[in-house]
Amino acid sequence: MPVAQVCVDLPLPHLDRPFDYLVPAADADAAQPGVRVRVRFAGQLVDGWLLSRAAESSHTGRLAFLDRVVSAEPVLRPEVLAAARAVAARYAGNLADVLRLAVPPRHARTESTPKSAPIMDLGTSSAGSEAPNPMIGAEGAEGAEEGGWRAYSAGPALLRALAEQRPARAVWTALPGEAWPARVAEAIAATVAGGRGAVAVVADARDLARLDAEVTAALGPDQHVALAAAIGPAERYRRFLRAARGEVPVVIGNRAAALAPMADLGLVAIWDDGDDLHAEPRAPYPHAREMLLIRAQQAGAAALLGGFTRTAEAQQLLMTGWAKPVAAERVTLRRRAPVVTPIGDEPQLARDPAAAAARLPSEAWRAARGALAAGAPVLVQVPRRGYLPAVACGDCRAPARCPHCGGPLQLAGAGAAASCRWCARPVADRQCPECGSRRLRAAVTGARRTAEELGRAFPGHPVRTSGRGEVLASVPGEPTVVVCTPGAEPVADGGYGAVLLLDTWALLTRADLRAGEETLRRWLAAAGLARPAGDGGRVVVVADGGLPAVQALLRFDPGWYAERELAERRSLGFPPTARVASVTGPADAVVDLLAAASLPDGTELLGPVPIAAERPDEGEPAQPRERMLVRASRANGEAMAAALHAAAGVRSARKALDPVRIQVDPLELL
Repeated sequence: MPVAQVCVDLPLPHLDRPFDYLVPAADADAAQPGVRVRVRFAGQLVDGWLLSRAAESSHTGRLAFLDRVVSAEPVLRPEVLAAARAVAARYAGNLADVLRLAVPPRHARTESTPKSAPIMDLGTSSAGSEAPNPMIGAEGAEGAEEGGWRAYSAGPALLRALAEQRPARAVWTALPGEAWPARVAEAIAATVAGGRGAVAVVADARDLARLDAEVTAALGPDQHVALAAAIGPAERYRRFLRAARGEVPVVIGNRAAALAPMADLGLVAIWDDGDDLHAEPRAPYPHAREMLLIRAQQAGAAALLGGFTRTAEAQQLLMTGWAKPVAAERVTLRRRAPVVTPIGDEPQLARDPAAAAARLPSEAWRAARGALAAGAPVLVQVPRRGYLPAVACGDCRAPARCPHCGGPLQLAGAGAAASCRWCARPVADRQCPECGSRRLRAAVTGARRTAEELGRAFPGHPVRTSGRGEVLASVPGEPTVVVCTPGAEPVADGGYGAVLLLDTWALLTRADLRAGEETLRRWLAAAGLARPAGDGGRVVVVADGGLPAVQALLRFDPGWYAERELAERRSLGFPPTARVASVTGPADAVVDLLAAASLPDGTELLGPVPIAAERPDEGEPAQPRERMLVRASRANGEAMAAALHAAAGVRSARKALDPVRIQVDPLELL
């Protein structure tokens, strides 16, 4: 009787292996690899995925039968299973957890819809395919528009490689003002013209909407699907099925689309891989960039990492020779870039001594006024949302804290009373425990307060905000002041006449390993929306011009900064030059897990470090936690992850009560 190897959908590490079940004769045809099944496990009916079938089992005991085949639809494609296994091994996780990220929940009514004919046979296309490519034209990649990939020295060669099914691997540094969705769509179109499929990942819904429109323009309607959680479970599952059935050659989406099914994958692409939205917040906490690189390596596909900046991980790919740079010549960059002026170095302070203390120095005010007078919009980036997200004592300047839970106090509006950001309690009659004063002053100014101040500074011009409450996708090319938080910058028609980067200390002084890299990423994302210098575009950054991040912004040279950042990471022994796992939990549980781990030789243990307790429920004490860092070389990274996963399985088998979280190469290490 045939045997089915099943991955049971349970989050316990000691059960992270296939289990054998007999296939009933009634389900012999439906029980094929990739289908969903129900099995009886430890006396309960649980979901699972049928991974493979065999003629017999190596298990010597008695085997149970599959309870039933939930659906005969093979939703787990072989290429997705292979990638999921590699992702689980890379991040010390369970295969079931990765499959839960890769395959959306079933929607029975959607699944019952008839299959459509495949748009193209991705499995039988040849390198010499004559399929038309609207972005390349009859004369090949050289026919691309002057303002497109031809602006980059290796751009036409990249398109030729994609059309010829060669596994080109590129780290693309986009020019300021670049219409990056159009460039990504051109790369996708070249791949499809060559007879292979593509998967592209962006960080948020705004970027996905822009890329969706450009891919539709490049390929035509019904040639791709866009996967995102916001579209609803039924529609998401319908689009997923179209990709799994081979009905479309292109899948775009957010981080979950990195594991989207694609039978003959020719290109994986990711835009702005430094955005923290690409990191999955659920176990095993994989990063979309790493999942895509795994798929490119397994499928022999091309890879494109693009952005206005460059991460240390992307620089590592260049330094090892795995990828090649795609960037513009300096003369092209100078023609496309705006003028960048730092405020805070000695020449500026000599001309304007008050600039050291002013939140909006006179140079920034003049740049904004000049842009508005020329009929152009102005973008103002501030790092904090809200009105006054942090306040302090008006006399001694001690941070104002909630007397109930110790959380930071804030002011939600001009006439609002102080309230706690943790427990939301209003604090109407607070007295400073240090000096007894009842006065409050702003410690951090948010976007709404900044918009209020700029409304008074530039009367007669509308002031709009873009942030967490309402994120603007675009604004017209009219004299308007737009105040936004990082990541919420709307695109302006014709570009912004001036971009002001305020409160830069809030980004630069964060206690984070990636603080400088993240600051430069956010600055370049905003500066890239400005008009070229020849059209009057200006960027004013309120920071010392001698800082490395400011120097990189002045020259629009993220490669230089990424190389410097990578060298510092190498000297410190931090990712991506090494593998570091964060092990967090109660102190005894962390010690127990590490004692059970057979770590490879040369592995270092750093810590323990106390972790700030999460806000407890009402009346419950906070449980103290600690974190240990486990560091290994890149060569031993997989062995370290396997050892930690096995140790978690030992604790799981012993039914240990205290959970321990394992994160390999987390974004936050400090």
